Amino acid sequence: MVFGGPSEHSAQMTDQGSGNVGVAQRPEVLPALCSDLKLALVLGERALYVNGDLQTARRWFDAAYRQAELCADPIGLARAALGLGGVWVHEHRTCAESERVRAVQRHALALLNPSSPLALRLRVRMRGEEDYRAGGHAAILPLLEQARDSGDPSAWAEALSLAHHCLLGPEHGATRLELARELIGQAAVTGRRGDLMMGLLWRTVDLYLAADPHAERALEELRGLLDEHDYLAAGYVVNAIDVMLAIRAGRFDEAEKSAGECFERGVVAGDMDATGWYGGQLGAIRWYQGRAAELLPVLSDLVSSPTLSPIDNSYPAGLALAAAVAGDRRLAAGHLARLRGRDLADLPRSSSWLASMYCVVETAHILQDAGTAARAYALLSPFADLPVIASLGVVCFGSVHHSLGMAALTTGDVERAVGRLRAAVQANLALGHWPAAALSRCRLGQALALRDGPRDETALAEQTAAAREARELGMALPAVVGRAVKADGPCRFRKHGRHWQVELGGRVAHVSHSVGMTHLATLVANPGHEILAADLAAGTWSRDSERASAQPVLDDLARDAYRERLAQLQAEIDDLEAMCDLERAAALRLEREWLVAELSAATGIGGRARPFAGSEERARIAVGKAIRRALSRIADADQAIGEELRTCVQTGLRCCYRPR
Repeated sequence: MVFGGPSEHSAQMTDQGSGNVGVAQRPEVLPALCSDLKLALVLGERALYVNGDLQTARRWFDAAYRQAELCADPIGLARAALGLGGVWVHEHRTCAESERVRAVQRHALALLNPSSPLALRLRVRMRGEEDYRAGGHAAILPLLEQARDSGDPSAWAEALSLAHHCLLGPEHGATRLELARELIGQAAVTGRRGDLMMGLLWRTVDLYLAADPHAERALEELRGLLDEHDYLAAGYVVNAIDVMLAIRAGRFDEAEKSAGECFERGVVAGDMDATGWYGGQLGAIRWYQGRAAELLPVLSDLVSSPTLSPIDNSYPAGLALAAAVAGDRRLAAGHLARLRGRDLADLPRSSSWLASMYCVVETAHILQDAGTAARAYALLSPFADLPVIASLGVVCFGSVHHSLGMAALTTGDVERAVGRLRAAVQANLALGHWPAAALSRCRLGQALALRDGPRDETALAEQTAAAREARELGMALPAVVGRAVKADGPCRFRKHGRHWQVELGGRVAHVSHSVGMTHLATLVANPGHEILAADLAAGTWSRDSERASAQPVLDDLARDAYRERLAQLQAEIDDLEAMCDLERAAALRLEREWLVAELSAATGIGGRARPFAGSEERARIAVGKAIRRALSRIADADQAIGEELRTCVQTGLRCCYRPR
């Protein structure tokens, strides 16, 4: 796009807000040029506000701007500069192009009366662009109020749409829906078809983002108006939603064909997101087909494309996941570290944030990065009941509950993972997202197997159902991470002072002592033998005597380990509170309270050991938590050994080690 520089007569231009302009004219050239200017503006505004044809509109507004300069017409200059912004934000993606448009708009604004409606519309456009690039909304919302008070219908409608676009993070759902409804009503005042179409489009998108069961009704209403008279910008988004719905239905071949057609329509409409959206749709299809690794070369190229939004992190996150699936752990870890930065919370809450976090969690699981998974869990928790939808309904990865379940599974909190994944199955069924439901069911079965043992009936039932659903859909389900260890020989636990040496399949891990390690050592020394959790807690189980009459809840070594952990926890809590990291401090405080309760229950008068009171449920919880913490420590030392033991160790009222 080429723009002319300021006219030599521009200093003589004034805008009184009424259309009366004083200019230094050259009679021999102005009549024809001004006639062309009017035509270019009319055609540009028709393309933008009636047809939603972004590409055609840009060409006419570009021509109109150059002609307005030659005519020394500040009103025409401002209308052309405003039209160049388009209907979306950030329609000009390269740095050179976007800066030229900003310069044009600043120049046009400087020639207008600041109190005129046209000046307000330009300020609204410019502040909306700035907020979007910064991933915020601090500037556009005050201008929205100013536009409401101005009484200018066009300024009000444009401010509503731009404010909506700057509030696409998952926390703003209710606010967006109100803005969309207000824009639909305002369209009757402006009389511009484009305002109505954008209002209905925003409402449809908002309902899908909220998993509203009536979203399809809104889509059909919008589709009916498009059938009467197309509006390319909105029609392209409807096509993208259709691709998303085909993926949800598991019709992968149809979805892939439709994605290609959608891309072509986006190019015709002049939408700069066409390439990025097509890549996201193809990525989702390949993910559910178990072919994500095939996208690694394409994603490596696309991640640096200047056509991507500056606050869109879904492509770097997708690249990290594809690399992890392909087995390139170094590349995956590198991109994950870039996304994580100083703090994962710093990622902008854009329309692609949930999709980015989905990829972050799945990558962290494959890499067994418990720290990243724990941080992601905390950030995603407020949005558990939302679907993971990228942009304006481009692609859906199912319920956020699934990501929470995978994050919990990665941190070793199997009990929480089971609850989240069970919720994910139900939420995905409600969405009609059959591939996501099958994947969540598969992961639920794996989590149940880790918690209750690989032969657990419920775990086997979930895995069998997931495998059947996957076959019907043409999916490939993922394997359990860390199942590569083959236990050719028996697993051995050897204690050396305050440390344990764990040997399995020719591998060795060294882990510090804990209560859970003692429980594991007992289970591993008696493979296939079910031991009551209460007996493990008492610490005196033997084959000859299944239960002593008055066994202590904790032995001296266990109590010492608990007290050491309490001191360590208090130090960590103090450090985190000093750094104002209250979220992590609160999580550690919960563990500290549990340990205090355990010691209180286990210690009598004078600090003597208290016999176990026969509370089997209390023992089940205490032993299960201790064993899971020990398994996490083993996995930190050697991921393969840790995952193999997680698969083979069953916890509950009765605990058992069953080697495969």
